[in-house]
Amino acid sequence: MNKLFVIALLGSSLAVPVFAQQGQQPQAPPTTAAFVRNMYATATRTTSSAPGRKSPRISTASVPVRRMEVRTFGQHLAHVANYNFLWCAQAKGEKNPSAGINLEKTLKTKAEIQKALADSFAYCDPVYAALTDENGAQVVEIQQENGRVTRNTRMALLMLNVAHNNELHGNLVTTMRIKSIVPPSSEPRPAQGGRGN
Repeated sequence: MNKLFVIALLGSSLAVPVFAQQGQQPQAPPTTAAFVRNMYATATRTTSSAPGRKSPRISTASVPVRRMEVRTFGQHLAHVANYNFLWCAQAKGEKNPSAGINLEKTLKTKAEIQKALADSFAYCDPVYAALTDENGAQVVEIQQENGRVTRNTRMALLMLNVAHNNELHGNLVTTMRIKSIVPPSSEPRPAQGGRGN
């Protein structure tokens, strides 16, 4: 009888979740919004780091190969800024603060490009910080480059922005690798979050 009691007691204690045994609160289940916010933070950190201390030897006019149709290093960064402003404005439901300005064609100096890139991420930061599964499911109008307007969820638009930033980061990495520079995305992560420099 005592053996049966001990086995029953042991079995019931195993059935209690570990966090309850340790007096911890259960963690909230992961959300799609949290995943997208994390993707955005990673892409922001790695792309923001590219024009700084990681690439002092790379001119913003550098291209990985000498072909006219390839964007320069600086144009890639300005292209990220263009679309951060465009798509985050649409996610906010407001006018693009950079409307009518093609940053790729108008920005010339490294300082101008770095400022526009930083400003575009600062503009997007609150959109991603406020993103939830609920408001991410809201339908927003998306103005395409060709002027066509489509409708999709805010979450889909912001995921498109993250994917686009990652795609452009890949182009930046090519130029950095050609110049024998380890890109920020290949460095060990800092202990605390935040952007690189």
